[in-house]
Amino acid sequence: MLDANATAQLKKYLELVKLPIELAASLDDGPKSTQTRELLGEIAALSELVTVTEEANERTPSFAIRRTGTDVEVRFAGVPMGHEFTSLVLALLQVGGHPVKAEQATIDAVKALGPHEFVTYMSLTCQNCPTVVQALNAMSVLNPQIRHTAVEGGAFPDEIAERNVLAVPTIYADGELFGQGRMDIDDFVAKLDAGAGERAADALNAKDAFDVLVVGGGPAGATAAIYAARKALRTGVAAERFGGQVLDTMAIENFISVPYTEGPKLGAALEEHVRSYDVDIMKQAHATGLVPAGDDGLVTVQFDGGASLKAKSVIVATGARYRTLGVPGEDEYRNKGVTFCPHCDGPLFKGKRVAVAGGGNSGIEAAIDLAGVVGHVTVVEYLDQLKADEVLVRKLHSLPNVDVVTSAHITGVVGDGQQVTGVEYNDRTSGEAHRLGVDGLFVQIGLLPNTEWLEGAVAQTPRGEIEIDDHGATSVPGVFAAGDCTTVPYKQIVISMGAGATASLAAFDHLIRTSAPADALAS
Repeated sequence: MLDANATAQLKKYLELVKLPIELAASLDDGPKSTQTRELLGEIAALSELVTVTEEANERTPSFAIRRTGTDVEVRFAGVPMGHEFTSLVLALLQVGGHPVKAEQATIDAVKALGPHEFVTYMSLTCQNCPTVVQALNAMSVLNPQIRHTAVEGGAFPDEIAERNVLAVPTIYADGELFGQGRMDIDDFVAKLDAGAGERAADALNAKDAFDVLVVGGGPAGATAAIYAARKALRTGVAAERFGGQVLDTMAIENFISVPYTEGPKLGAALEEHVRSYDVDIMKQAHATGLVPAGDDGLVTVQFDGGASLKAKSVIVATGARYRTLGVPGEDEYRNKGVTFCPHCDGPLFKGKRVAVAGGGNSGIEAAIDLAGVVGHVTVVEYLDQLKADEVLVRKLHSLPNVDVVTSAHITGVVGDGQQVTGVEYNDRTSGEAHRLGVDGLFVQIGLLPNTEWLEGAVAQTPRGEIEIDDHGATSVPGVFAAGDCTTVPYKQIVISMGAGATASLAAFDHLIRTSAPADALAS
């Protein structure tokens, strides 16, 4: 089941297990159970503190990782390989006594929560699912009143169909739909603990002014924070989530000196690097406004819940998000057939007909990926020809189960109330209306900058991009910007990192000049 490299790595990790654990499996004679039995046997053979037992469970195959003699446990239904292998390893370590990595305030908040029963539906190709699985597993270890089962959709297709799961991760709590999409421990605490928002706002309001406050935690924001911290400046990073849109990216093959990595791995590396410096990282911070510096020389950034932070300089690096079609039915059927991630949700449409909106590189790459999983793909492009690179277009046209419709203006998404059944579009040449029968729509039409909160505060283009000069300076003194939220051309990770460095160095220069004594400036 495990190759030699994975076995060697797992053996080393299991040396960190301090307490005996048992792998309590519910198995039958099916192929998935055979794989599970083999995997558990290989794990147990690597540590004297791990044993395998069998017991009945409502889901077969499944297994609990249980701290022997206690009620601390997590459960996997299916075979947690692919992206979920890391989740399996972390669960073994944490149930086995290795400490959960989290802020102490977060740990205390988890321990104070009441009983909850969580079920996460995930796919092994989803890069966002492990964050959810690992968060809920960690919460189960910290607080045994919280139970969690991670269900691999491919192993339980009937359950997936019964609950009409068309996007992963999909999370149920106490039998009711709780949420969909990437969530970490802080997200769960914020949603489960009614007092979390007020405490977070109080914590922000109590902070002293920063020399440099970075708003956003993606590649641009992380780089800006590191450059500021290396100048011995009091630096803070306020972000809704650390890693930004990188976390939603699958394969990254153009990050120079790193031939291949994946978004969540790079996002984690960014945070780890920032944390190696004296930087105050504030997550779950949704910026709502910016007030230019007053007589005190401090810029104010406002956040949800009445919170605010002050700083001598601010670097905005809030990035961008997926652009939506803005047509009837799109919001109604979000995660019910309308989705954005072919890697995450593609396996849920196995054998079905889907459409991809967008003929650029991202759209055509999505169509190529989906063609290997689904029954049929139709690419719907607004222009009269595909915009993607020629090599991608040639690959697309070589696939037997792909059609392309150009000069098509999508006008609506239709469904039966539960899931998507079709996409409506008008032929831009003839004006004729069409309905394309599909079970899913993957939207790949570019990005929108996350800058609505700055409307009226800094100069922006009609598209909402922050206007900056070659130093990353905005129209407001002391406020700089970097990355995908700005007018910088070519929205790429490596370009965002360079822009973050530029903005941070410019902020440092600004602080030097504005803090110098008046007589020194005169001389």
